[in-house]
Amino acid sequence: MPEAGRPTGPGRLFGRRRGKKLRPARQALFERLLPRLAITHADLTAPLQPRQLFPACPTEVWLEVGCGAGEHLATQAARHPQVGFIAVEPYLAGLARLLAHVQERGLGNVRVFADDAALLLAALPEASLARLFLLFPDPWPKSRHAGRRFVSPANIALAARALRDGAEWRIATDDMGYCRWTLRQLADRDAFLWLADTADDWRQPPADWVPTRYEQKARSAGRACVYLRFRRRARACAGALRDARPGLL
Repeated sequence: MPEAGRPTGPGRLFGRRRGKKLRPARQALFERLLPRLAITHADLTAPLQPRQLFPACPTEVWLEVGCGAGEHLATQAARHPQVGFIAVEPYLAGLARLLAHVQERGLGNVRVFADDAALLLAALPEASLARLFLLFPDPWPKSRHAGRRFVSPANIALAARALRDGAEWRIATDDMGYCRWTLRQLADRDAFLWLADTADDWRQPPADWVPTRYEQKARSAGRACVYLRFRRRARACAGALRDARPGLL
């Protein structure tokens, strides 16, 4: 586990990786199921073709950064068996719960990466993802920890490269400071268009939304949740915007 306070960058994780000791059944999933689903660091050294990670070539690939207990990703994977899903989750207890979902539902379209999402995004081919999820990430509310937030110029650039034209990036949070931070960061990147015309477009979840355990806890505690959706602009369009507003990049 990285030392607290070290500079951010690919491969440097903050927060917990281990919690309480896993129950024997969950530990068995790590030994039996995880090796079949894991994307390893060795996989990242060769040209990574995400569709080839799955036994049946999916029509497209979706990625969730920090899948938590895995209920969102597992439900989406069950709803969309033709899509390949990559879950990024370094916290072992959350990863164990995701593995349990995969086993119980018999999901063959899920793969996992248990490390820094930036490493994976950097290894993916350009325009290889059709959707990206970042749901209720740690907001790192202290100003001295702001550099640990996933939404950052470096990660936005990685996401913009990996997402195909027209792809959607969904970000949900119950922290209004993180919401404002996200909008400021992405407003300076012409690669993304915020899909909001009215307040309900960010106050209400999308029609195909899958609630998460953290989201339910936040609502029970009286905290409002925000649902931000961004579309990856066509690369030619983004280039035209850069030419028109060079001082903003």
